[in-house]
Amino acid sequence: MNWFLIIVLVVLCGLVVFSLIRGIIAFLKTTKIDLETGEGETVTEMQALQNKAMFARIKYQALAIGVVALIAVIAS
Repeated sequence: MNWFLIIVLVVLCGLVVFSLIRGIIAFLKTTKIDLETGEGETVTEMQALQNKAMFARIKYQALAIGVVALIAVIAS
């Protein structure tokens, strides 16, 4: 059971990193578009993508904390 939870934890940590990178890339694209064009047409789309990625990161972090707590309960 512990090995399964550790594998789940590693996968969730990977998803956290992936979501974080997606959010940072969306932020950088938003900044680049805003600096180059000065128009806010595509900025709102990129901001929505950034918000979606950051919400996913928070969700995966909460699940990872839950798995760590479950591992701690099982180990004690």
